[in-house]
Amino acid sequence: MTTTVIERKWHTTKEVAEMLGYGLSKTKMLIITGEIRSIKDGRNRRILPRYVDEYVSRRARQAEEGSA
Repeated sequence: MTTTVIERKWHTTKEVAEMLGYGLSKTKMLIITGEIRSIKDGRNRRILPRYVDEYVSRRARQAEEGSA
């Protein structure tokens, strides 16, 4: 028997907030300001997994540069 795993193609703002350990308001503000890129899907915002990865990488790089 073969098991098929369906990977998420995008995340909701709430899911991203939970992933990052941020509140929903902070996450929405990061999206509004463009810190985290998103896609408008009807009335909702969707965030691609790579957009979350880009944000985390950028924040880590900024933290490393700031401590050097």
